[in-house]
Amino acid sequence: MGTLMRAGFPAAWLAECARVVAAERERLTALDAAIGDADHGANLDRGFAEVRRALAAAPEADALVTAGTTLIRKVGGASGPLYGSLLRAMGAALGAQASPAEFAAAFTTGVEAVARLGRSAEGDKTMLDALWPAARALTDATGPQAPSGLPAPPGLSGSLEFPEISRLSAAEVFGRAATAARAGAAATVPMLARKGRASYLGERSVGHEDPGAASSALLVGALETVADEWGGG
Repeated sequence: MGTLMRAGFPAAWLAECARVVAAERERLTALDAAIGDADHGANLDRGFAEVRRALAAAPEADALVTAGTTLIRKVGGASGPLYGSLLRAMGAALGAQASPAEFAAAFTTGVEAVARLGRSAEGDKTMLDALWPAARALTDATGPQAPSGLPAPPGLSGSLEFPEISRLSAAEVFGRAATAARAGAAATVPMLARKGRASYLGERSVGHEDPGAASSALLVGALETVADEWGGG
């Protein structure tokens, strides 16, 4: 997977995010009704509709920054600033084109921005419980891989290992991230919320999937969908 991702990939990803959020709006709202304000689906759907309109007039190279800024300005509650920070930080870290490894690094940068803004960590029953597993999966799938070593020259013990770039397709890489994000979101069900409005419920927050983790898993899943549509990368 060493080829560069085309310049239009971020914009295509954001369009798919808008589509899937609209399709899952009611489920996200139902999840939020159990432990929040019952507005997560509606807010995020409205925000990504605004993103679509903003991107129509923006250069593709600025898609992530434009989307992030739009979410911060247009979406109420915590989800706008958090998702906006994720996308803006990613956009600042990426150029018009990027290798899969560079995209993975930018995604991690975006997740770190979310963690700083929300002052939260994995295990707090937030969107980070889906985003951090996805970031690790992306890093693992795009980083140097150590194939089986060659025999060492005479006089040396062990073997020689030559790192190589992952040969996974983009769809496979993002598929691993999507699987990790979905598992992370599902793992929030038994968690006690320690951040956000859900934390006010105490023990009553246990037994419900975190809506932010659920929507994060949708956005990561959109990466896989777009990569597959584009031919796997």
